[in-house]
Amino acid sequence: MLITHQHPLNRSIMVSVLGAPNVGKSSLINYLLGFDLTIVTKKAQTTRNRFHCVFTVDRTEIILVDTPGLHNSNKEFNKRLNQQAREGAKYADLNLLLIDLTKPITAQIEALRKNIIDEIGPVWVIFTKSDLIKNAGELPLQLVLDKVIEVFPSAERYFLISTETGNNIHELTGALVDRAPEGPHHYPDGETSNKNERFFVTEYIREQAFKYLKDELPFEVAVIIDEYKDLKERPSKIVSHISASILVNRPSQRAIVIGSKGSMIKKIGYEARRKIEAMVGGQIHLNLHVKVSPNWFKNNFILEEIGLPRAVNSNRVWRA
Repeated sequence: MLITHQHPLNRSIMVSVLGAPNVGKSSLINYLLGFDLTIVTKKAQTTRNRFHCVFTVDRTEIILVDTPGLHNSNKEFNKRLNQQAREGAKYADLNLLLIDLTKPITAQIEALRKNIIDEIGPVWVIFTKSDLIKNAGELPLQLVLDKVIEVFPSAERYFLISTETGNNIHELTGALVDRAPEGPHHYPDGETSNKNERFFVTEYIREQAFKYLKDELPFEVAVIIDEYKDLKERPSKIVSHISASILVNRPSQRAIVIGSKGSMIKKIGYEARRKIEAMVGGQIHLNLHVKVSPNWFKNNFILEEIGLPRAVNSNRVWRA
């Protein structure tokens, strides 16, 4: 449909952000946006869903597609994560392929080759965490790009960046603007994502669970919304009433998430509430529960509810 109310010089580009877990995808997206929209933790596989993060430079709309980290696994849950990442690249105009300079580069390229099973469009290689490498600017990165081209012939150029120092991110932004084709904006009314507040509420709760829970427990945690009441139209200081459940796999995990005298669940709720209130622009009432849902990561109904539909290579899944 022709959008007649937009400026004729508008540009728009959709850019997928791909890479292994913990390579810095969400950190880069938040830096480009100028605020923390997508969640970031030190643990791998923090991002589970594919979604759009949008910002505008002059008349150019840049839609970044945040994706889960690509990794090798035959588990159903991980297959669905990989599917989310692959679909992020499927409709993109450009793909940013992130490579962590602090880890073996050849192994990262090989892992990406195994996990990106479809041909993808134009690729820019983004070398991350340059602040952690001495004399990073002297590395033979053109030779690395040549190696990437052997695996992904559509690779065109590279950038050496750091989200800690901001090194070369301005140059990356300018290049994205220059690459954007003319066309209408898909988010003309100032939206920053294709996901709603309910989605980010679950993300911000899960972010705090990842932050405070130790060992493997965070990876067996999911968050679902039980009730979300928008009270913004009512004369009240509370703008939203939210009830959410933190799902765990075993009864012993429930006790850990609750903590002694409820200390852990209070800490998770307090920090999540602060971030949610910043998003909605007012006070909220957040009520958290912890529920045991054995093998929720194999339960198709729960996986669908948290935004992970069946993958092309999905196993048969069941409902508890």
